[in-house]
Amino acid sequence: MPVLKKFLSYLMPINVYRKKSAVSKSLEVTWANGELVLDSQNTNYSYGSLQRVLRIGLKHIGFDTVAKMENILVLGVAGGSVIKTLVDEIGCKGNIIGVEIDPEIVAIANEWFGLDKIRNLQIVVDDAFEFVLKTKQRYDLIIVDVFRDATMPDFLFERFFADRIGFLLQTGGYILFNTMTLNGKHDTRNQTYVDGFDREKFNICLLPRLEEHNELIVIRKNG
Repeated sequence: MPVLKKFLSYLMPINVYRKKSAVSKSLEVTWANGELVLDSQNTNYSYGSLQRVLRIGLKHIGFDTVAKMENILVLGVAGGSVIKTLVDEIGCKGNIIGVEIDPEIVAIANEWFGLDKIRNLQIVVDDAFEFVLKTKQRYDLIIVDVFRDATMPDFLFERFFADRIGFLLQTGGYILFNTMTLNGKHDTRNQTYVDGFDREKFNICLLPRLEEHNELIVIRKNG
């Protein structure tokens, strides 16, 4: 049956699982174009277009560079598509910590996408802001991919949060920040965010209009 659904999904999306969540409201697992994807009510949460966007960011950093990283932090796990890219495609052997606020999403990620089979992954159920305040670890890569359905929490763009994740980076480390830009206000918001970084300490690159509405912010901490 899964093989048939996979084949038919090239013709039309086939929903295989729905779940209500107190945090994320509506969650759906669907076969689409031959792969399982995780969606909220209004946007793609994992795999599909989102996986393509974050793969572009990792390619920009360099797969060889990412593969050698010893400590990676993923804020916003959802179905874990970027973690699968890190492990299966890039071959990361280092420690990966994934922070996800919604336990229902973690359960779906384990059951449908096999995240609990990844030995070098630790999933923490926590608010990304709170985790960043508490962690004492330094990271080679921090991936920020936090959404509440189709919106992004305001704290992601606050200077305190930006400075904190910059502080948590190892020298030579990277922040890969996935944002959604739907209008001019969002463009201005992103520009204000990057303007707050000291350009002597950080190199910044914007990768705009990926999958139409995503903009990646790639930040490297200089030595």
